Amino acid sequence: MKRPLAINRIHHIVQALEEHGSVSVSDLAQRFDVSKETIRRDLKVLSDQRRLSLVHGGATANLQAEPSLSYREAENAAGKSAIGRKAASFVEDSMVILIDSGSTTLFLAEALVAREHLTVITNSLPIALTLCRTKSVKVIMLGGEIHANDEAAFGVDTLVSLKHYPVDIAFVGAGGISDEGDFTDYSRLAAEQRHLMLQAGRVAYVLADHTKFERKTPIKIMPGENIAGLIVDHLPQGLASTKAAKARWPIILA
Repeated sequence: MKRPLAINRIHHIVQALEEHGSVSVSDLAQRFDVSKETIRRDLKVLSDQRRLSLVHGGATANLQAEPSLSYREAENAAGKSAIGRKAASFVEDSMVILIDSGSTTLFLAEALVAREHLTVITNSLPIALTLCRTKSVKVIMLGGEIHANDEAAFGVDTLVSLKHYPVDIAFVGAGGISDEGDFTDYSRLAAEQRHLMLQAGRVAYVLADHTKFERKTPIKIMPGENIAGLIVDHLPQGLASTKAAKARWPIILA
């Protein structure tokens, strides 16, 4: 009798991980009316199967690493290009702007190559290379450890250097959008860095194509009060994340 019950619990635990990205031992014990030790044993089984990662008080889903930048550039290139052009329409000559790393923000950089007297601050090597070839654009590269997957700087040095620059507009990406409308990311470091990027701008825009509404990444990016809009190519229908995002943020369709 115990074995079917255990199998049933594990099935529901996997479903909860897929939906929410994490689970709590206390919540699961209450839900199934079993002890916390029983839930810990269930989680250990799934951990041994590499289907989750154990953390204090619960577990998180074992998400695949974010695809490489070159892969992301090719994915929905038309939609991301439209987002880049729309974002560029908010940039005026002589502004100081901050551009986050990522495939969508790279399309923004390409849309800015003809602009005059811009100062661009970025942690992205491809964005810096794209814009430093334009004589009228001054590029400031944020320091930090270069992550090969993103071709961009992350880390303590990047976080510290963000505090030194007054920024007119910050353009920031996200790993996903939760069912509550939160912007999320793959790691605590990336989420914290993007939080500080959002705060750095007098105003900030989040750039995310429609695929991010279906992508569940585990770490919340703490928002700031200065977010002027979420720029998207189009809104997917019938998703909780779409409804929640529309309720929380000004949506700008590209």
